[in-house]
Amino acid sequence: MKAAVLEEFCQPLVIRDLAIANPGPDEVLLHTAAVGLCHSDLHYMQGMRNIPLPGVLGHEVSGVVAAVGANVRDLAPGDHVVGALSVFCGLCKQCLGQRFALCQDTSIKQPPGQAKRLSDNMQSVSQVFNLSGFAEQMLVHRNALVKIRKDMPLDRAALLGCAVITGTGAVFRNAQVTPGSSVAVVGCGGVGLAAINGARIAGASQIIAIDNVPSKLELARKFGATDTLLATDGDVVAKVVELTQGGVEFSFECIGIAATVEQCFKMLQPGGTATIVGLFAPGVKASIDAGDFFLEKRIRGSALGSARIRDDIPRLVEHYLQGRLNLDDLVSRRIKLEDINEGFAAMTRGEVARSVIVFDGVGS
Repeated sequence: MKAAVLEEFCQPLVIRDLAIANPGPDEVLLHTAAVGLCHSDLHYMQGMRNIPLPGVLGHEVSGVVAAVGANVRDLAPGDHVVGALSVFCGLCKQCLGQRFALCQDTSIKQPPGQAKRLSDNMQSVSQVFNLSGFAEQMLVHRNALVKIRKDMPLDRAALLGCAVITGTGAVFRNAQVTPGSSVAVVGCGGVGLAAINGARIAGASQIIAIDNVPSKLELARKFGATDTLLATDGDVVAKVVELTQGGVEFSFECIGIAATVEQCFKMLQPGGTATIVGLFAPGVKASIDAGDFFLEKRIRGSALGSARIRDDIPRLVEHYLQGRLNLDDLVSRRIKLEDINEGFAAMTRGEVARSVIVFDGVGS
C-alpha cells in the first residue's frame, strides 16, 4: 500500500510502498477513505515531539472495514467507521472514570514505535497516534473506531475524530457552556471553528472569534461567531471586556502558545472558565495573575475534548445530518495523497481550515 512517510524531521513526507500486517485478535484492517491534515501532524513533522522514525502520521480519519480479527464481534467488512486518537482499554482507572482520552494502558494506546503493524522492506515503521492515516490502509485496535451511518459522507466524517470532537467536546464536556452565555474562542483553525460551532449548538448568545488572519474570522461567522476580533489590532483582552461589558463567561484557547493562554484567563469575567485546548511544545509556561483566583476564575485543560467516542461521534453525525454542525465549510480542499506536502504548505500559509486527503473509490 502507498503511505506518506516521515523520514526526517523538518523535511517533506515521502510516498513509499509499505507492508501492513494482518489483523490480530482485537484489530481491524481498514481501507482509508479520507484523512484530514491537522496542525498536530505538522508539529510532529517539525520535531516538536521526539518520535521514532520512519513513521506514518495522520489521525483524523474515516474508512471502510476490510477485515476484522477473531475477537471483533461488532464490526464487519463493509462497515463505515471513524478513527479517533482516544483509543482506550475500558478497564484502567481513567477509563472506569469515563476519562477515556486519558487511558493509561500502553498495550492499547501504544506509544510511537511500539506497534509492529507497518514495515518497509522488513524495517519497522512507527504507527503514530495508533492510526497512521496517511496511508491507503490502516490496521488499528478495535477501540480506536466508531461505526457510523452509511449515509454520512466519509470525507466530512473524518474530521469528527480530531478537530470536531476536540472543539465541541471542550464546549460540551469540559466547559459545559450554558444557554445564553458569552464565549470567546482564540484561534480559528479547525478546532477553534468546531468550538465556535459547539458554542452555537449549546445556545451561547455571544460568541467572539479571535484570530490574526482576516479570512479565518470571516469563516468563523459561518460557524456561529457573533463578533470577530483581529488579534493584531490592539488590545484583544480590553476589546473583549468592552464587547461583553465585563468579560466572557467561557474562553477557549485553541492555538497552543503561552500568550494566548494568558489572554484567555484575563478576558474572563468573575467566575468565568478558561479551557485550554491547544497543543503546546514541551516546557511552555504561562504566567497567571494569582490575584484573579479570588474572583473565582478557573483555568482547566482539555484532552481531545474529554471524548467518549462511542457516544460523541454518533451524536455529531446526527448534528451534521440535521443541519446543526457545519462540516461542509470546514473542508477547504480535497486533495490526493501525493499532494500532501502542498497541503501542509497551504496550512502553514494560513490558507485553509482543513485540507482532506480523499482516497478514490473507498466508500463510494
